[in-house]
Amino acid sequence: MPPRRGRSTSSWPRRSWPRSPACCCSPPCVSNSSKGSPPVPSNTDKLTITLWDFTWYTRTGPGEPFADLDAAFAQAVERGYNTVRVCAMPFLLFRSGLDTTALTFTGLGGGYAQRTRWYDVPGEATIDGRAHLLALFTAAARHGCRIIVSSWEYQQSPAFLSVPDWHHALSSVPPADRADVLADAHADLVDHVTAHGLAGQLAFVELHNEVQFGRLADVGSPGEDPLQALQPYLTAAIDRFKRRHPEVPVTVNVARVPVGSMRFLPANADVAVFHPYLNGVLEELHDAFALRSPDRPFPQGLARRELLRDGAPDLDAWWPPDADRWRLDATVVGHREVYVHDWCDPAKWDRWLYDRYAVHRHAMRQKLELWITAAADWAAANDIPLVLGEGWVGYTPLHGTFEEGPVGAQFCREAVGLASQVGAWGTVVCSNAAPHHPMWHDVALQVELNREFAG
Repeated sequence: MPPRRGRSTSSWPRRSWPRSPACCCSPPCVSNSSKGSPPVPSNTDKLTITLWDFTWYTRTGPGEPFADLDAAFAQAVERGYNTVRVCAMPFLLFRSGLDTTALTFTGLGGGYAQRTRWYDVPGEATIDGRAHLLALFTAAARHGCRIIVSSWEYQQSPAFLSVPDWHHALSSVPPADRADVLADAHADLVDHVTAHGLAGQLAFVELHNEVQFGRLADVGSPGEDPLQALQPYLTAAIDRFKRRHPEVPVTVNVARVPVGSMRFLPANADVAVFHPYLNGVLEELHDAFALRSPDRPFPQGLARRELLRDGAPDLDAWWPPDADRWRLDATVVGHREVYVHDWCDPAKWDRWLYDRYAVHRHAMRQKLELWITAAADWAAANDIPLVLGEGWVGYTPLHGTFEEGPVGAQFCREAVGLASQVGAWGTVVCSNAAPHHPMWHDVALQVELNREFAG
């Protein structure tokens, strides 16, 4: 898909966008004023995205990947990235009512989740939340990078605070009010970075991450499509944010590419953001071991033979300490999945997937093409840019290499190539290409694909 007609070829984001159809840009941009939206970028200025999620604040201790934000940005730029996507903890910092000047982040308790991705926080670190946010934006400015501001708060971020106060504050908001409260929190955040002269680093705002899978979807009824249930709330929340910041692009993002429910996506979004995780052979593993099906018995014996390390405890014996059990309620990742990731032999895990991959190979590639072209079609129909903010195979153990190995790397190449072909504005190389994942060390692959996408 070629760049949209009339789009500006100038740099994005601008420090201020025109607030009316009378555009002051040169060359002129398209304000899409009939939707009340800010001007959107030219596809010639691509976002090469690395996913820093909530780890940019949970792992800031000595020797940790985000102990030095300048060093992390320098590594990102070396690999060809110009954008980071983060949970900016907007509710915590601006709407929770909690003191955020000394936030202590920690793991899920004991050795629990220490061999998982994202959850492997090794120890405690304390930060001033708002100061750390400004440090992120300031470092981004020094390195010429932009920030996609999002929230994982109704999915897992509160699980890492040393106390449950953040989780309790989020839960106390009635489900029907949660999207609006997030809109207000994000608007407060934009006020904050604007007051410090840093609004120019904003790429766009996402009200929340993967809205179907988390406690935002509590507004729905059993059996109801979560996007259908959420649509009026998300639409109203986007409008609410725009009333305060019409100059800042705002959207939500969705898990996968919901090809049967696209009509329920909010039509007033300024960016189309999708997370095409293919799963495929990984889904067969989830099903074989009932990792995401707590209503089915867990096959402990089969898991010992085919996945687990010698000496692994039984599933029912592997929990966080009692004082940390509340954290399981503050995250959407289930106990069985954490257990198997913690205690699997990574070689057994990878071998299981490779042994069965051939059966799924064609279908996974078909799904990748279908999903990316469907996402691009929806974006084109709504005259907004497309961003693939996460994706490819799926959630694998920290030391598993299927995603980083020859099969996963080829999916990265094909996905980034398809993103380029359909004219996407932004893409990740892979969700695992970030400072807190082993894949960060594959510098050559990241440079190759970021250069290819950015042209």
